[in-house]
Amino acid sequence: MAGLEGVEQPRQSDSAVATRWMAAIEDEQSLRALELYGNPTEGEVRLPSRPESAATARRLTHSVVLWQWSLSAQTAEHAVLLVSELVGNAVRHTGARVFGLRMLRRRGWIRIEVRDPSRGLPCLLPVQPMDVSGRGLFLVDKLSDRWGVDLLPRGKTTWFEMRITERYATPSP
Repeated sequence: MAGLEGVEQPRQSDSAVATRWMAAIEDEQSLRALELYGNPTEGEVRLPSRPESAATARRLTHSVVLWQWSLSAQTAEHAVLLVSELVGNAVRHTGARVFGLRMLRRRGWIRIEVRDPSRGLPCLLPVQPMDVSGRGLFLVDKLSDRWGVDLLPRGKTTWFEMRITERYATPSP
């Protein structure tokens, strides 16, 4: 740099480099999950009802919301957290072998659904500050704009919707 010889340039902190590196790995894993399991915007993706499937559902959600739909990082973060909660409930409380994940987008909204074969309804319980579990639906209730459960002939779909701001290109004059 002209005129700055002998002046030590600021170096990036190791934590900033590590954070970018971890984000790149997470993005790669998200895209790989999409290739392996399918796109939940094109139809229901069926995942084994095991705790490790929550990570797959999070990666699929991240990939769709952030990269395919080009929504904000905060929207993606909230959607990933809420999907994790719904999947956790499906895995923990239903006794199912598989569950389904589907994502829909319409003007101004996204909707994410988790389907399982149990007809047992989830309950929104009061949460106390020192509770160590039972916050899943509380988070869904607070971070989504609306949520609910649709009973099916064989099971149910638990879903949440989030209002989004559409990004439109402005026409040039």
